[in-house]
Amino acid sequence: MRTINPWINFNGNAEEAFTFYRSVFGGEFTRVIRFKDLASDEFPVPEKEANKIMTIALPLGKHNVLIANDVPEFMGRVNENENRSKISVSAESREEADKIFNGLSAGGEVEGPIGDSPWGTYAGMFRDKYGIEWIVEFDPAYKG
Repeated sequence: MRTINPWINFNGNAEEAFTFYRSVFGGEFTRVIRFKDLASDEFPVPEKEANKIMTIALPLGKHNVLIANDVPEFMGRVNENENRSKISVSAESREEADKIFNGLSAGGEVEGPIGDSPWGTYAGMFRDKYGIEWIVEFDPAYKG
């Protein structure tokens, strides 16, 4: 298996969330496709959905990509407080872990403050201001 890339559904604020994520992780979007880009006679797109994100992708590190889309209104709303799963970020240092944790958790809800864990890593857990759950961890024993 080459990679596993998380894909998140949003209620119309995928671009805002990904702009925030880019401000923390850095990098550039490798894909931004709006619903209007796919509109045709066979796939009509209502005007209020036209600028919503069909696909947005942000590379994280060398081999991973964070991907998302906005869910069109006709498909119903995503429950932003349900457990949609957690995104785990493996940092290369304590400093990088702190930067990512502090950046992404700003305006969110910390569920487990970042610090030394009982299993020998430096880790923390939170739900960001968009309702996405994250785990940030640095494992000093990992030699990958």
